[in-house]
Amino acid sequence: RLGPQGNNATRGWKIELGRTWLDKNMEISLQNELLDMAKRIGQEAGELLSRRPTDFQLSIKSSAIDFATQMDKASEELIVNRILTARPDDGIIGEEGSSKESKSGITWVIDPLDGTVNYVYNLPGWNICIAAKDKDGVQVGVVVAPSINGFWFARKGGGAFYNGKQIKCNEPVQLSGALLATGFAYDLEKRLEQVDLAAKLIPKVRDVRRLGAAGVDLSYVAMGVLDGFYEYGLNEWDYSAGGLIATEAGAIMTGRNGGPVGKEMTIVAGPTLHALLTKEVG
Repeated sequence: RLGPQGNNATRGWKIELGRTWLDKNMEISLQNELLDMAKRIGQEAGELLSRRPTDFQLSIKSSAIDFATQMDKASEELIVNRILTARPDDGIIGEEGSSKESKSGITWVIDPLDGTVNYVYNLPGWNICIAAKDKDGVQVGVVVAPSINGFWFARKGGGAFYNGKQIKCNEPVQLSGALLATGFAYDLEKRLEQVDLAAKLIPKVRDVRRLGAAGVDLSYVAMGVLDGFYEYGLNEWDYSAGGLIATEAGAIMTGRNGGPVGKEMTIVAGPTLHALLTKEVG
């Protein structure tokens, strides 16, 4: 039997439970709104980039082999304009320099053309990466790769999808049977270190691929086309969207020795392979 105090305690528990349920539903509703926006804008940017020019205007960034084209900039301008028209208080972090502090608590992390070299040389795999994050991390991520008919998306806690079908990473995978992907830094000294690391790994794994676009690399890990991925020198816009897709598909993403993801290292694979690969890369 419950006395007055028990009744009050029960009532308080029900109110708190109701608040929790309401907060969760509001969170999912916002995620869905952001995800729908990212999908729509990503597809529009993909259509823009699919109208590939015959002549490119190259602007050098960190080195002669690190450059952007007029299409990188046009894609970022389109994405940023669409976002801020719909949500003017949101923040922006864009690879091509777009930057705006968030007033809403939501910040968009954008790579308007991931795999610019592939794009310029008319190789497949270039893509658009759009993610939205808040104080708790990345909440939604979209990777659009028109040249390979690839459309990946995820929302935190909601799973990962490829062309509308839910996907999962490969698990378990041993190092000896692993097909890995990697990339190489624009810093030439770092490239030499990366070549040494790849040379040590190749005899221990099934094989290594270099596809040229981190967004697709991460999405391929998510759907089991690749078993794992590691790369030095990635920026937030390189891994935010694809990283959420991979982790929602069951993969683990960390930095070197299991530390934070960032420029030092990004390692992504299913739990078994991630532990093994971290030992090798770390």
